[in-house]
Amino acid sequence: MSRLGRVTDTGVGRALRARVGGWLRKLRQDLWTVQVDPLPPSTWLRWLPHGIVCLAAFGVTVGGAGDMTDNGHLPAGMALLVAGAQGGAMVLGLWRPVPAWWLSLGAFLVGAVAVRGRLGFDPHTYTWPWTAAGLIAEMFVLLLLALRVPTRAATAALAVTALFTYVLESLQGAERYDTTGVLALSLFTVVVIVGTALRGRREARAQLVEQTTLTAEERTRRTLLEERSRIARELHDVVAHHMSVISIQAQVAPHLVENPPDELRENLAGIRQNALEALIELRRVLGVLRSEHSGPGQPFADAGDETTPHAPQPTLDRLDALVENTRAAGREVVTDIQGERRPLPPGVELSAYRIVQEALSNALRHAPGARITVRLTYEPDGLEVEIVNGRPTGPPPPSTGAGHGLLGMRERVAMLGGTMTAHPWHWDGFKVTAFLPDTPPEDSPGTDHPTARRKGTS
Repeated sequence: MSRLGRVTDTGVGRALRARVGGWLRKLRQDLWTVQVDPLPPSTWLRWLPHGIVCLAAFGVTVGGAGDMTDNGHLPAGMALLVAGAQGGAMVLGLWRPVPAWWLSLGAFLVGAVAVRGRLGFDPHTYTWPWTAAGLIAEMFVLLLLALRVPTRAATAALAVTALFTYVLESLQGAERYDTTGVLALSLFTVVVIVGTALRGRREARAQLVEQTTLTAEERTRRTLLEERSRIARELHDVVAHHMSVISIQAQVAPHLVENPPDELRENLAGIRQNALEALIELRRVLGVLRSEHSGPGQPFADAGDETTPHAPQPTLDRLDALVENTRAAGREVVTDIQGERRPLPPGVELSAYRIVQEALSNALRHAPGARITVRLTYEPDGLEVEIVNGRPTGPPPPSTGAGHGLLGMRERVAMLGGTMTAHPWHWDGFKVTAFLPDTPPEDSPGTDHPTARRKGTS
C-alpha cells in the first residue's frame, strides 16, 4: 500500500509540475518577446487613437518631469529621463505592447527608488510609489497591452505590476508620502478588464464575419450544385431519348436490306447492345439524380415544371403555351421571332426554353405590372434569346428567400459555350440576353466572355 501510495504521489506530482511548467513556458512566450504587434486603426476614427496616445505621451513627459523636479526634488536630468521613459513607453505600446510594458515598469521602479531617497526632508507629502504621470502612463500601456495579447498575458502583467507595487510600498516603505498603491491597482484592474473585453469583442466580430462569409460561400456552392444537378437530370432525358432511337434503328436496319451480310448483322447487333447498356447506365444515374425528388414507392418526379413523372423535356415548340400561361396571370407579354425558324439541337432547345421560363418567372416576382418582351433571333450559327421587362407599376412582394434563377441560366449557357448578360434596363427595367451556339466550341468559354461577339452581350 505504501509503495502504491508513493507511485501515485509521484505521478500526481509529475503531472502538476508538467502543468505548471507548461503554463510558465506560455507565460514566458507572452511576456518575454519583442514581436511587433501594431495597433490597427479604428474603423470610424482611423488614426485618431494614435494621435491621442502621442499627445498624452507628450503631456506625461513634460508634466512628469516638472512634477518630479519641483515636488519630488529630483535632478532635472533624472526627472526628464524617468518621465521620458514613461512617455516613450506609451508611444512604443502602439507597435510593441510587451516591451512597452517592461519599459514603463522599469521607469516606475527607477523613479520610485529615486524619489524615495528624497522623501522626509520636506514638510509636504508626495504621492508615492506611483506619481500622477506614471499612473497615467501605466494605464495607457496596460490598456494597449490588453487589447493585443491573450487574457492570461494581460492578467500576468497586472499581477507583476501589483507585486512590484506591494514590495515597494509595504516592504520598503518611505517617509511623508501619500500612498497611491491601492488607487493605482484599482485603476489598472479596471483598464485590463476593459481592454480584455474590447479584445474579445473584436475577435468575436472577426469570427462572425468569417463565419458569415463561409456560410454565404457554402450556400452559393450548394445552390450551384443543385442547379447543375437539375440541368443534368434534364439532359439525361435528352441523351436517353437519343440512345433509345439508336437502339431501335440498329434493330430495324437489317430488315431494310435484302439478304444483309452477317458482318453487318453482327455490327448492328453490337451497336444495339452497346446502346442498350448505355441506356441502362443512364437510367441508373438518372434514378440517383431524381431520388431526392421521389417519395417512397412513387415514380421518379422531374425537377422541372412537368406534372407527369416521365414527361418529355420541353422545347421551343411549347414556347407559346409558356407565354400564354404568363398572360393568364394578367401580364402583357410580346413575342418577337426573327430569322428563319429551324430545329436546333435538343440541348439548345431545352436551355432556351428554361432561360425564357426563368426570366418570365423573375419578371412576375420582381416587376409586378411590367410589360415583358421575349425575342428569339435565329442566326446562322446559333440562337439569341432576349427577355426584357419594363418598369414595374408597383413595389415587388417580399421575397421568401435567395433565388438562383440567374445562376441556372449562366450554367446552361456555359454548358453550351455561349455568352450571357443580365443587367438593369431603362427606367428600373431588367434585360437578359443569351446566345446559344449550334455547336459548342471545344474550349467552352462560358458566360460573360470578354470577347463576346454578340451585340446584346456587351
